[in-house]
Amino acid sequence: MRLEIAVTSAAGAGTSAAEGADTVELCSSLELGGITPSQGLLEASLEHVDGRLEVHALVRPRPGDFHYSASDVDTMVHEVKHLLRQGAAGVVVGALTAEQEVDVPVVRRLLESAKETNPEARLTFHRAIDQSRDPMAALDLLLDLGFTRVLTSGHESTAGEGLNTLARLVERASGAMEIVAGGGLKIADIPAMHAAGLSAVHLSAKRTVSTLADSAVALGSRDGADPTAYAVTDRETVRAARAAVNAATMGS
Repeated sequence: MRLEIAVTSAAGAGTSAAEGADTVELCSSLELGGITPSQGLLEASLEHVDGRLEVHALVRPRPGDFHYSASDVDTMVHEVKHLLRQGAAGVVVGALTAEQEVDVPVVRRLLESAKETNPEARLTFHRAIDQSRDPMAALDLLLDLGFTRVLTSGHESTAGEGLNTLARLVERASGAMEIVAGGGLKIADIPAMHAAGLSAVHLSAKRTVSTLADSAVALGSRDGADPTAYAVTDRETVRAARAAVNAATMGS
């Protein structure tokens, strides 16, 4: 079973590599669901991992839904090309129609851009599939389009809740695509994911840091939120996830 960590910094990518992750999904603004990382962030992350794992870059021009304008799509096409040329091992993309179906013309354009840039690029469809009307029908389309991976919580808010659908997706893919369980995934869920046939799990492994004491939070923000707080990749969480993956794999 492969372990993927969602990271938003070069330090997070380096921590993930040091603690045995197999891939990282690199993005910015994870608190908004993730958007495309800058080229500088990708370059620094590649330096930090030093070839120890694959870096897959999220391509998402804005937060919100996955129904994109022509301008959004043009932006994503350029981002796919630049990120792969810069050294990303893969890209993570997705688009839906207003009817919550896979937007085949848009997705095909993104895939063609990726393959033209790097025929060996790993191609992941992200959790837009969890907002599609029918995940099984969406999976069939993604297989036909040539995706190598799909990240999904099984059409539920968390992967733990979506375990049954995740198992059905694995069966439907029949080894032609890697189903990556992610979205609210807990380390305690990993054994069940492995038992259900999942070959990869994805989690953010983050913790919040702050320069303010709890008593000072109210002074820093009108609503009581901490204006200095931000998330970092937690080394101990990555280490524990790696241990859980190893234990599940050895137990089989």
